[in-house]
Amino acid sequence: MIALAFTEPVGPADAPLLILGPSLGTSTILWESVLPEIAVSHRVVAWDLPGHGASAPASEAFSVDDLADAVAGAARDLGADRLRYAGVSLGGAVGLALLLRHPSLVERAAILCSGARIGEPDDWHARAAQVRAQSTSSLLIGSAQRWFAPGSIARHPALTGRLLHALQDADDESYARCCEALATFDVRARLGEIAAPVLAAWGEWDAVTPEACAQEIADGVRDGRTTRIVNASHLAPVDAPAAVVAELNDFLTERGR
Repeated sequence: MIALAFTEPVGPADAPLLILGPSLGTSTILWESVLPEIAVSHRVVAWDLPGHGASAPASEAFSVDDLADAVAGAARDLGADRLRYAGVSLGGAVGLALLLRHPSLVERAAILCSGARIGEPDDWHARAAQVRAQSTSSLLIGSAQRWFAPGSIARHPALTGRLLHALQDADDESYARCCEALATFDVRARLGEIAAPVLAAWGEWDAVTPEACAQEIADGVRDGRTTRIVNASHLAPVDAPAAVVAELNDFLTERGR
């Protein structure tokens, strides 16, 4: 099983466990503006992708399913037999894999700025080749344009800057292997197997995983709904933390059901 780094739990020890998943190229700092509010009602941990943040570089190829199995194993190591999950982009794809591979473990999941398939396989392979040849530094300008809504960098200069540094610091080979994992990820035909409640959220400005991606998830699962995060692009917890907190608290605590 692939090894991932997890943060120490934050929040009441007897509260439901909530696991937060990252977007490709980011780290657990993606959730910093959201975590204090959702940790009031949950015991929260976040995790880093291989070669990102505190996680060791990957020594071999892995799939989205492998990441989901590692998250499930970490939850069980924490003593949890049930968990709630929220993930962004690749972290959201891991959430869908968790729902399919460990259905008895996942109570409900929020899939943010993600999809049952994300992008095209050829594009992911091309990005993997680019990073192997030119490093993640070659992605900085494009990522800043994709990740953040208009004006977000000016509103959140410190956090957006740290996220771009996290991208630059990510292990090139591990990032490339994440791209290759996304190239093979496609659970569109299996969404109907997912019985747990699912929230599929998209950012108003997100061109990577727009509304159609969220709608496909919500329509495909047995108990799904969608929501738009206003003034957000692909990293909604950074662009619009208050809106993400409100949506997560509403969905995860079932007040909106």
